[in-house]
Amino acid sequence: MALIITTLVFAYLLGSIAFAVVVSRLMGLPDPRSFGSKNPGATNMLRGGNKKAALLVLIGDALKGWLAVWLTHTFIVPHGAYWLEDIAAIAVFIGHGYPIFFQFKGGKGVATALGILLALNPLLALITFAAWLLVMLISRISSLSALTALVVGPLLSVWLSHSIEERGTILLLALILLAHHHSNIRKLLSGQETVFKKP
Repeated sequence: MALIITTLVFAYLLGSIAFAVVVSRLMGLPDPRSFGSKNPGATNMLRGGNKKAALLVLIGDALKGWLAVWLTHTFIVPHGAYWLEDIAAIAVFIGHGYPIFFQFKGGKGVATALGILLALNPLLALITFAAWLLVMLISRISSLSALTALVVGPLLSVWLSHSIEERGTILLLALILLAHHHSNIRKLLSGQETVFKKP
């Protein structure tokens, strides 16, 4: 029980670090919650026009997802509690979406989910990222790329995942991501979603 609580608390607090807000404050940029989609994530940072800040946020959000699972795997899993990796994955993801440090108003979690997937199953992560990148290059629509990835990930996990717990975790993250993108889905259907210009 102590291991479960420790994993939950640590991963959730790590996920609650909103890198979009932190990077904006360090670089003297506007709060990402005050413009565009008001979502504290890499895509909205890019809407603000600062590619360097967007890249830092992307890396930071992905890194915390990877780190939560990796640390659990490294320091707890050797004791036989393999399923704690999945608890850490869900906790860090929820922390990102509902951060205690920022009034429980966080990002949608695409980058964090990618980091989690990279720690759980690198091959599946690379294929899912490739699907995201391909759709992004063709459509220039971030949300459409994310929605494609959250379909590809769970489907491929049926063949590529190491356990039923892992498949369940990936499916749960995909469903939460889908819920976070409800407004984007409406915009896509109405043709009003943001299309990024080619660099």
